[in-house]
Amino acid sequence: SFPLLQAARKRNSLNLLELSEAELEEQFVRGDGPGGQATNKTNNCVVLKHIPSGIVVKCHQTRSVEKNRKIAREILQEKVDLFYKGEDSDVFKEKKASEKQKQEKKRRAKENLERKKLFKEMQQLDKE
Repeated sequence: SFPLLQAARKRNSLNLLELSEAELEEQFVRGDGPGGQATNKTNNCVVLKHIPSGIVVKCHQTRSVEKNRKIAREILQEKVDLFYKGEDSDVFKEKKASEKQKQEKKRRAKENLERKKLFKEMQQLDKE
């Protein structure tokens, strides 16, 4: 199992709780990480806090403040939805379904590998 809030940022969720701007606290700070002068001299990193739940999101995915604001709101909306709805959240259900698909894909790949090994062994025996 995995922490609930880490399931956020999985797109196709339509049934999310709405956020009101009055509940949000927004700051613009200098980003960190690689990028040199482009990151160190511009305040294009967005820190968004949902006051009622205390959830904080930091977004510095692009150099554009507007794009970062939009992305931060999307991530925050999904995290708030997870916070209040828990396992009933669409985001959580999507994450669970994708984990299941991933495990199934791994299992099939492993089976195919075993079949190939067995086939090669049979070919070796036929040659001898």
